[in-house]
Amino acid sequence: MPLSRARDYLSIGEVLEAVRSDFPDISISKIRFLETEGLISPERTKSGYRKFYEPDVERLRYILALQRDHFLPLKVIKDRLKSGIAPLEPGAAPPAPAAAPSAPATKGASTKAPETLTGVQMNRAELRKATGLAEQELASLEDFGIVTGHDGVYDENDLLVAKAAKGFFAHGVEARHLRMYKQAVDRETAFIEQIISPVTHRKDPDATKRAGETAYELADLSRTMREAMLRASVQSLF
Repeated sequence: MPLSRARDYLSIGEVLEAVRSDFPDISISKIRFLETEGLISPERTKSGYRKFYEPDVERLRYILALQRDHFLPLKVIKDRLKSGIAPLEPGAAPPAPAAAPSAPATKGASTKAPETLTGVQMNRAELRKATGLAEQELASLEDFGIVTGHDGVYDENDLLVAKAAKGFFAHGVEARHLRMYKQAVDRETAFIEQIISPVTHRKDPDATKRAGETAYELADLSRTMREAMLRASVQSLF
């Protein structure tokens, strides 16, 4: 309930207190981030303060529950909200995304599509739950710079890396052995930076956009080349 009887809405601080018991890691900055991403749209007072009504708070709870219990990316949550899909029951599996058209299989190539997530935000406990990592395993990955959360928040890249690391651990690999991947990524990033550097130094307004598009294109080419060469090398082992 609002702290003031003179109004029928909650301030952002009051919303924070209202949902914190169920979502201890919620913060004002995260609520603002969800608004920036278009998942919530509270009204504003003439002075610019946010006004949260009961439907706004319920919508926020729904979003936070999907993130916490089902680890859905924000894009998927936004699509669910737009389509009016009913909330998931606790423990229910989220719907699988539509499958993309499959490319013709090549000999020795993996048919598993790369996992794609967008906008995931997790705390430490959520990341461990989603990956099955023990605290010591996650700590070792962080010590070697393989998983790099920011201020206790982990994104979709941390999630994918942690899942892969857990698979390696099952084969007796240790975190220190995975440093070669971080070193290889650093070299590739430096290589891409050299290529796009002439564009990033231009002063026209579209330079940053073009540089970003080129960087991602080069990253895709790099991944394709690396995966093909790795498959060829692995085939020679047996």
